[in-house]
Amino acid sequence: MSKLFVDQNSYVLKTGQPLIQVEHLSRVIQTRAQKTTILQNITFAVPAQSLFAINGPSGSGKSTVLNMLTGIDRPSSGRIIFAGEELRKMGENGLARWRGQQVGIVFQFFQLVPTLTALENVLLALELGGGGGLKRRQWRERAMRCLALAEVQERANRLPGALSGGEQQRVAIARALANNPPVIIADEPTGNLDSYTAGQVFDTLAGLTAQGKTVIYVTHDPRLAARASARIELLDGQIIHHEGADAIVTARQPSMEVL
Repeated sequence: MSKLFVDQNSYVLKTGQPLIQVEHLSRVIQTRAQKTTILQNITFAVPAQSLFAINGPSGSGKSTVLNMLTGIDRPSSGRIIFAGEELRKMGENGLARWRGQQVGIVFQFFQLVPTLTALENVLLALELGGGGGLKRRQWRERAMRCLALAEVQERANRLPGALSGGEQQRVAIARALANNPPVIIADEPTGNLDSYTAGQVFDTLAGLTAQGKTVIYVTHDPRLAARASARIELLDGQIIHHEGADAIVTARQPSMEVL
């Protein structure tokens, strides 16, 4: 797979420095009746240009970690450092701008705009994200390149309803690439697909590392997790295993207590 465009948002890192560092991260939701610990003091690192998996059973905290990494949710304690910049020091507007430029998100259920064609869905992402540093007249070319990278350019003028599930997810990948972010985050990207289509779509995601992207994905499928170049495994909001993630493995502890 050849490079289709230059990464405008790439970072210069010191030798051996991870792109993302997560330090003692916790997420606690507290009501008058109870306190629920969703993430409990987790520490790990995401190497640049890696295929990074977060796996574990339902309810283990996988999606919460993604929400922390994208700045959608704030941690109760701990910090996330992205290429030397600490996310919690940004205001909400700053986080929104950062997310639009630095992170592309792929959802399990695609979340395409049903009244827009595949091409128009990617163009909308460019509009909302500031155009990826390009002039407006260059947006269509960029959008078509993103669709080509996701191997769905021949469906550019079709509405989502006229596409298969696999094709819709490929369009969603193209949309995530629109603003040329250095990081692609995918939450169960194959969870709504049959096994054959899931394998094809995952191959496309994995191939993005050759484009200089860091791909972080959540999965409950151990076969897909095993394909990662680095990964963490969660259980009850704690890391119980890791490979290449410089993580602290913690013992299993209760995740809920009644006050």
